[in-house]
Amino acid sequence: MELNSIKDAFDRVTKKQKLSSSKSQEVIEQIGQEIEQAFLRLQSEQDSASPSAHKLILNELKTKLKEIAPLSHLEGTQKELNVALSKYPKLLEKSFNPDISKAYRNIDFDIHTVNQIIASHFYREGQFDIGDCFINESQELEAAASKSPFLEMFQILEAMKCRNLEPALGWAARNHDQLNQNGSDIELKLHRLQFVEILQNRGRDEALKYARAFLAPFATKHMAVFQKLMACLLWAGRLDSSPYAELLSSIHWDKLSVELAQQFCNLMGQSYESPLSVTIAAGVQGLPTLLKLMNVMTGKKQEWQTMKQLPVPVDLDREFQFHSVFVCPVSRDQVSEENPPMLLTCGHVLCKQSITKLSKNNSTRRFKCPYCPAEVEAGQCAQLHF
Repeated sequence: MELNSIKDAFDRVTKKQKLSSSKSQEVIEQIGQEIEQAFLRLQSEQDSASPSAHKLILNELKTKLKEIAPLSHLEGTQKELNVALSKYPKLLEKSFNPDISKAYRNIDFDIHTVNQIIASHFYREGQFDIGDCFINESQELEAAASKSPFLEMFQILEAMKCRNLEPALGWAARNHDQLNQNGSDIELKLHRLQFVEILQNRGRDEALKYARAFLAPFATKHMAVFQKLMACLLWAGRLDSSPYAELLSSIHWDKLSVELAQQFCNLMGQSYESPLSVTIAAGVQGLPTLLKLMNVMTGKKQEWQTMKQLPVPVDLDREFQFHSVFVCPVSRDQVSEENPPMLLTCGHVLCKQSITKLSKNNSTRRFKCPYCPAEVEAGQCAQLHF
């Protein structure tokens, strides 16, 4: 969605508001100063001056306030602010269509699956009470199975916030083989953090004892890390002024917490990002295109509901692209289950419908590849899985 125009309009409103506020404050301070000066003059001449003198001071104050002309000074900036404010809601109304129901299509969702996704989302976000309530109301008792693993993950992460690595180390030890199979070195990173904590808080002897027990098994594959940690022993008690002071940075804890959550979800067979959050975010990004398409197709509601493929592409950011997409270079159509990609004997790929047209629907008829001099038969083309 193009938001630059909205941002520019918002910036104009805030700029006018700041200008108006600054001008108002300036006028108020000027008026205050004149009143204060008149008040001081009245006080200084209270005993000696006559009532006519007091009246003269007040008349002079009245004249100066007229010269300041606060209303005329404020009128211009306030008018500019009002103009900007009146235009901004209109732009919002134009840019954001409040009725998104037009883009809705009748799709038969599996309610059971949707409920499980929603329940899992609550547990994944650490909202366990809401997840339990949702499961009870939807009667999706099977979804409760995902609560225990996520509860353990959040307990580990909460402990890490308090600089307690014991739960995380226990989890890593129990899943040592699986983590190694996935190529993860998170167990070493956890022991490295624990070693630094012990060295900083309990001294060199305790840190050396910990290294012999838990870091030695990693020395062969991670000699550089091991050597660096052993060198830290020479700076016991003053690690913060050593060449290895960066090991004390809290960034290591933050990064390791994120990595642990990723590896935890990976071992569960779950994605790190919530599928529900990703789906909604992708839908929000694609919604403007769908609304424009529906406006164009006004009066063809039945066709909109039954079409299997959209006539225009819905461009999404790379974060929402999980699979490669093949577009036939001949027909410019995106492949689908009904129109799969086909591998020609020459090595080029076309969609099935293009091959059918080029071969005139004859599996033995030879046709020239659009990208090289080779001639191929439709019957010899192999379907590719995507």
